[in-house]
Amino acid sequence: MDRKLNFVMISPHFPTNFEPFAHRLQANGFNTLGIADTPYDDLSDGLKASLTEYYRVDNMEDYDQVYRAVAYFAHKYGRIDRIESHNEYWLELDAKLRTDFNVFGYKTEDMLAIKTKRQMKEIFRKSGIRVAQGDVFHTDDQARQLAQKLGFPVIIKPNSGVGASDTYKIKSDQELEEFFGYKTAGVEYIMEEFIDGDIVTFDGLTDHDGNIVFYSGLEYKEAVLETLDHDSDMFYYVPREFSPELIELGKKCVQAFNVKERFFHFEFFRVKKTKDLMALEINCRPPGGLTIDMWNYADDFDIFDQYAKVVRDNQFTADIQHRYNVVYISRKANRHYVHSLEDIHQHFGEQIILTQSVPGIFAQIMGEVGILARTETMDELRDLVSYAQAKES
Repeated sequence: MDRKLNFVMISPHFPTNFEPFAHRLQANGFNTLGIADTPYDDLSDGLKASLTEYYRVDNMEDYDQVYRAVAYFAHKYGRIDRIESHNEYWLELDAKLRTDFNVFGYKTEDMLAIKTKRQMKEIFRKSGIRVAQGDVFHTDDQARQLAQKLGFPVIIKPNSGVGASDTYKIKSDQELEEFFGYKTAGVEYIMEEFIDGDIVTFDGLTDHDGNIVFYSGLEYKEAVLETLDHDSDMFYYVPREFSPELIELGKKCVQAFNVKERFFHFEFFRVKKTKDLMALEINCRPPGGLTIDMWNYADDFDIFDQYAKVVRDNQFTADIQHRYNVVYISRKANRHYVHSLEDIHQHFGEQIILTQSVPGIFAQIMGEVGILARTETMDELRDLVSYAQAKES
């Protein structure tokens, strides 16, 4: 290669467990060019050492400032080869910068399909993938008519959004009327039929040509809305085995949404009555939380390094065997558990990878303490979860 590739990293410090992207890109010969509004001195020492240069802007929401930062890097280092945040919040910013600097990857014109749930549904349908029925609404009367058509309960959530934020399960006309009183002004909502099913995901990475070079997935104890409603303990895990149907649907989604040299996180319902899979939504970035680290523990490899190799050489070299199930187990501060963290470590030994405190903003879902563990069998995983979350009667 005649020159170093220039990789602009938008908000490279967040989340902190994504900082290894900078470490591995630099180790693989990239110029790592960071842009954020965080003071340089507040960055971790490891990130400082892994950034070729850092440009601090006053406000990341001010596009002109971020544009000037990229222009500065282009003037100093030459053509910009990649612009990426790996963060849902900055997808549209990434795309606008790629459009203006003619950089490989999703452009502004692609954002409607990957950010809005209504457009996702249309693409799913055209690809022959089943989806929950529903539509956007712009007035209270439209919402009432749609609820009558779909039947209660219904799910209402932002048409453009991620996760369970601002999402509601509405079970009656009265609850719908109450929703009109507290809905967020200026937000476009979509209403969907309620699907009684478990959420499973198909996650991974594609190469430059859109081939899936790595796949994994997640299964959950229950939906996030249920965890919030019941203030319950939760767990989710990366399984060793994936159904052929899930893999086939995942391949269809990658093709339908033109996912190239990107991480993806596709969510499906597994309908309880029929066990059929139904598409929920797509996210064209890595899964959140510790999931990307769970991939590494599931197969003893380094996804950050493999991503750098895919960008640099379009090659994925790791030998993926899906060696372990990896589980995240939550523990809440207001519970009286039978077993202490020390008990858990002693009882399960090397199966426990780590325990960590969870920031308050995430603790309602993720618990104040999170335990990461891996097992070879699902029976071992269930035993571990049961022991860790057992409560005093």
